[in-house]
Amino acid sequence: MEVLSKLGQLAVDVGGKLVLALLIFIVGRIIIKYLIKGLSKIKKFDELDPTVHRFFTNAVKFILNAILVISIINVLGVPMASIVAVLASAGLAVGMALQGSLSNMAGGIMLLIFRPFNVDDYVSAAGEDGFVKKIALFYTELLTIDNRTVIIPNGPLMNGNIINFTKQGKRRVDLVFTTAKSEEPQKVQDIMKAVMEANEKVISDPAAPFAQVSGGTNEAMQFTVRAWCETADYWDVYFGLIQGIVEALGAAGVQAPAVRVINEIKQ
Repeated sequence: MEVLSKLGQLAVDVGGKLVLALLIFIVGRIIIKYLIKGLSKIKKFDELDPTVHRFFTNAVKFILNAILVISIINVLGVPMASIVAVLASAGLAVGMALQGSLSNMAGGIMLLIFRPFNVDDYVSAAGEDGFVKKIALFYTELLTIDNRTVIIPNGPLMNGNIINFTKQGKRRVDLVFTTAKSEEPQKVQDIMKAVMEANEKVISDPAAPFAQVSGGTNEAMQFTVRAWCETADYWDVYFGLIQGIVEALGAAGVQAPAVRVINEIKQ
């Protein structure tokens, strides 16, 4: 009878703990659901970048569910020391198995915090150039100007050099031209400046169009040309000045007008 009594009492204790754990689970899930909904309704939170918004929502949801699970385990009477030991061992094993992925995730978090570029910016990073189409937690997706999709892991991306061609609203076009050694430098410079000033997409802020002798050989003179424009107009100005200056020099009778490419074709 005593054994049966103890078994009955044990069943009552265990059953009570299970019922309480189930109750905590149901109530906890309801609370988490409403907290996440409430978080999404906060105006400043809702104004965040979609990638940042999704990341923080998932992070908050994960933390709240982890707290709920630990609370349930504690109610069931499992010693916290055992839970901590299991979690530590599991964390170590998962960390070693996912070392590369964790590096990419860390890089993704850094990208979301420091924002070296945004979606639709044109960047050069990890040896690739293209428009940023997606910034995920583990990778960044670029679309190249010849319509190739490039997926770059965030770890190497964040640890390398990043050139953002879009972030600044203005860019400078740098060109180098050559003419015959016999030409008059001032005449050539005046022609180059006239072409730049006639181009409606060339701007004078932060600096006026520039043309100056910058070198030469026994057979040719070298001129450096610089013109500022809006970033979106860069290639229109770049190719427009090349054609315009070469044609203008030729029309003026300047001998051997030519252009030297001094930069790679980038956005």
